[in-house]
Amino acid sequence: MAYDNLRLEKGMYRQSGKTFSQVLEELDPSENYRGTSLEKTDAFQRQLRRFEIKAKGSGSSSVEKFFRTMDSAVLFPEYIARTVRSGMEENDILPAITATTTVIDAMDYRSIYAEMDEQDGAPAAAAEGAAIPATKVRTRDNLITLSKRGRMLIASYEALRFQKLDLFGVMLRQIGSYIQKMQLRDAIDVLIGGDGNGNPAESFSVGTDPISGTAGELSYDQLVEFWGKFDPYTMNGMILSSGMMTKLLKIPELQNPLTGLNFQGTGVLAAPLGAELHRTSAVDDGMIIGIDKRYALELVRAGEVLVEYDKLIDRQLERAAITAICGFGKICDGAVKVLNV
Repeated sequence: MAYDNLRLEKGMYRQSGKTFSQVLEELDPSENYRGTSLEKTDAFQRQLRRFEIKAKGSGSSSVEKFFRTMDSAVLFPEYIARTVRSGMEENDILPAITATTTVIDAMDYRSIYAEMDEQDGAPAAAAEGAAIPATKVRTRDNLITLSKRGRMLIASYEALRFQKLDLFGVMLRQIGSYIQKMQLRDAIDVLIGGDGNGNPAESFSVGTDPISGTAGELSYDQLVEFWGKFDPYTMNGMILSSGMMTKLLKIPELQNPLTGLNFQGTGVLAAPLGAELHRTSAVDDGMIIGIDKRYALELVRAGEVLVEYDKLIDRQLERAAITAICGFGKICDGAVKVLNV
């Protein structure tokens, strides 16, 4: 069936285990357009083209163009979800600090962890006939907490109908940015305090054995000592506040002409001790979270961005919720440590 003959309806949002875009893609597979001018479009983008809706740019369409027909109105919730999702992906550091992402179709989730035999890691090979050290994979005692984060979109259709989608998209991306910040704060809480299974991060303080120095001050020596506590893991990421980032970058050993040129030219910060730096207000001043991002955190998503499609399609925009549900679990407890300065 050609993309310009598809019948669109609300029920496409209600198919269990499938997003609206996935349903569209099944009806109008992108592989059918290889070698054509539509090769680089997906099924949703082809529907926008069908109804001559331009979502961004100086010549973008107005909001009311979605509501010229009932078919085109069905596209509006997916447009909102995609635009909010793009806002969530802007400056999102979650992909850089999570080891894996699990997508579920439920509100309950119990993660797993590995339990090593004590002799595991011994340098000697197992003697003939001796037992081989075992790794036991077990489920966590408690469920991972999933949180719904979102915003309520409050606006009348009359207020929005003549607004350009390019400007409206800015508002939607701002909603996505807010949701992303709340999810990042949830991730930081789990990294520090654990996921409810008695697994908070090991914490060290400057000036308290085994970290040398004076409380409130940070030098290269303390960074090296903190780095050394990660064995057998590797500290390849540090998450910290703007104030702590400033203090870190003022350490003389981390100052060299190449670092300055890179930062001034690209905005990319150096990687002290091989650790990628991530700045966020979700971390308190005076704290550095060190992680081995390969083993530290599991991101659990319950579906994609959710919108109240019935209200949006029927132009009842006065109160339409835009939400995303996710949670976080610790994978390997020793892959996260905290340094209090």
